[in-house]
Amino acid sequence: MAESQQGVLKTTPLNAVHRALGARMVDFGGWDMPVNYGSQIEEHHAVRRDAGMFDVSHMLVVDITGARVRECLSRALANNVAKLTQPGKALYSCMLNEQGGVIDDLIVYFFREDFFRLVVNAGTAEGDLAWLNHLNTRFGTGLAIRPRRDLAMVAVQGPKARERAWQALPDTRAPSEALQPFNGALLAGELADGMIARTGYTGEDGFEIVFPAALAGDVWKRLMDAGVKPCGLGARDTLRLEAGMNLYGQDMDASISPLDAGLAWTVDLKSERDFVGKAALLAQPQSKVFVGLILLDKGGVLRAHQAVITGQGQGEITSGTFSPTLNQSIALARLPLGVQPGATVRVVVRDKQLAAKVVKLPFVRNGKILTA
Repeated sequence: MAESQQGVLKTTPLNAVHRALGARMVDFGGWDMPVNYGSQIEEHHAVRRDAGMFDVSHMLVVDITGARVRECLSRALANNVAKLTQPGKALYSCMLNEQGGVIDDLIVYFFREDFFRLVVNAGTAEGDLAWLNHLNTRFGTGLAIRPRRDLAMVAVQGPKARERAWQALPDTRAPSEALQPFNGALLAGELADGMIARTGYTGEDGFEIVFPAALAGDVWKRLMDAGVKPCGLGARDTLRLEAGMNLYGQDMDASISPLDAGLAWTVDLKSERDFVGKAALLAQPQSKVFVGLILLDKGGVLRAHQAVITGQGQGEITSGTFSPTLNQSIALARLPLGVQPGATVRVVVRDKQLAAKVVKLPFVRNGKILTA
């Protein structure tokens, strides 16, 4: 992956491919990334109805090896890696600071007692590495922490994603055919050092496939030839929002507790295990609810940072968009405790107050609308 000089955008191994396909490129957290290849709406529907793919090589794979990996991650992550007992099993977790704020949300994969693999967000990658190295030293765990910028990653998502991925990359079928959701398998042969995981960020089935960066162009072409539609970050955002999935830096950050970002389910406060940030979470319990909103009135689109007026006080939209699946404007919002699904609230859109309905997340999962 071409690292940037200061002021120059970083590029993934697929950058030239995106440009050759006519993608509209944007600066995404310092990375030159495709926002769409023509129609964001068509790309969104392709994932909900068939199969689409995203270049997610800007995200960073981090391999952690050593005899005490589990011990270190047990103290570094808010979720409990003791749940990871079967090789390939994955766990979604936040990594917190001492104040209980979210440094990053990530996925950790267990392959061996001396080998765990993380996938972390692009914008937080360097900070994550520095924090993990700091904790490794602080805990005295003696681990090797290796960022894998030599690897690329493509997410193939949709109801037909798995069969099309197998058609394009036949060697991935045997290791992945029996995979349950949130499990991964290491790859061999031409894709050695890579991995295929039944994970994603769209609310649909599919795979995230990691492989040597030198193969990126060939893998992308083979997937296209198998009928997988290239999709940009625009569709990725509308899909993840419909699926009720948080975006780091928008729905939570280092100043926000996971308990106030709808992520309490990822935090293990029940076991006696200590972890960074636990004391802060116990001292300051949940103070907000994290819910979905559907705009009822015409005349606007829900967007981040719009104020939400409720009977319990004021809150704020953290992410908002027009949903192609619901054909309505939707949002994720952080609201005062006590606001319940079914309530009607008012959102300040420019100089108007528009009515919106509070709903339980997600809006859509596996192609089905859940908020009717």
